[in-house]
Amino acid sequence: MLGTDIAIDLGTASVKIYLDGKGIVLNEPAMLAYDEQADKVLAVGNEAYAMLGRTSDRISVIQPLVNGVISNFDMAQYLISSYLKKISGSKVFMPRVVVSVPCSITEVEKRAVVDSISSSGVRKICLIEEPIAAAMGAGLDISTPHGCLVIDVGSGTTDIAVISLSGIAISRSIKVAGSAMDDAIVKYVRRKYNLMIGTKMAEETKLAIGCVYPRREILTHRVKGRNALTGLPQAVDLSCDEVLEALIEPAMEIVRVAQEVLEKTPPELVSDIFSDGIIMTGGTSSLYGLGALIAKKTKMKVTIPEEPQNCVVLGAGKAIQYIDDMENKNYGVLNPLSAAY
Repeated sequence: MLGTDIAIDLGTASVKIYLDGKGIVLNEPAMLAYDEQADKVLAVGNEAYAMLGRTSDRISVIQPLVNGVISNFDMAQYLISSYLKKISGSKVFMPRVVVSVPCSITEVEKRAVVDSISSSGVRKICLIEEPIAAAMGAGLDISTPHGCLVIDVGSGTTDIAVISLSGIAISRSIKVAGSAMDDAIVKYVRRKYNLMIGTKMAEETKLAIGCVYPRREILTHRVKGRNALTGLPQAVDLSCDEVLEALIEPAMEIVRVAQEVLEKTPPELVSDIFSDGIIMTGGTSSLYGLGALIAKKTKMKVTIPEEPQNCVVLGAGKAIQYIDDMENKNYGVLNPLSAAY
């Protein structure tokens, strides 16, 4: 096991680990359940997610990554080390790691990511920006002098970037993505029905009937929660048109930023993008109608790969082969990795 290289996609909602030669070996929620009285972690990943919104006073479910960056360093360190132990078993495991980070990340936030992983006995850490990893995972050849526009809609952030020659020509990162859409559903149900629901229920609704473009047939989904006026349990049947009303604002925010990026892109790159269209990746990109909405507003075709949620981790996995080039600096080799520690 010594020397097996790995790629990690540290997402707001989930952590995915790719093992060189094996593919994706782990995909679990980025959550921990923490017992404050005993000062210890009770559960990690799927077990912690099952406790979300259902804990007692002494237990809190923590998401150590918010908007793609680390907000709770100690918990993030514990989460990453426990996942690395899970895939290595009891063997000696000192891999080199490629980690994906948002394109607008600061030096301090980069350092936090590097420090949280290095404590797990990792030999070398290389960073790759999420849009570049997403483009590689979607099967694009990014080393040529040809522009492509990638919109990576995750859970915490949406990264929009124009990529050419293994680098980013222009990019924007906004904190409007899957989590913001869940919050929009929570607020809408509270405002319209005086019904208080949790983010987990909102996420279920989004997955079941969520859309940002009118559906051909009307679907409904039952949401359950607490009436804000009476304090009693209540259930409401939401239609997909109502969910559309709730989600259109965050979706239009993503569209506006995509239009801004196109406005600032050099003309030669825009002509490349116009001929190829836009590539959309990330878990939230499979939301019904999001691709159609962006296609309509930008007047360009939008392509969504088969497994959009796995594009970033697969692309980071493909970038493992460039780790050696970070040291050798071979002439003529364009490296998609942005930094090595």
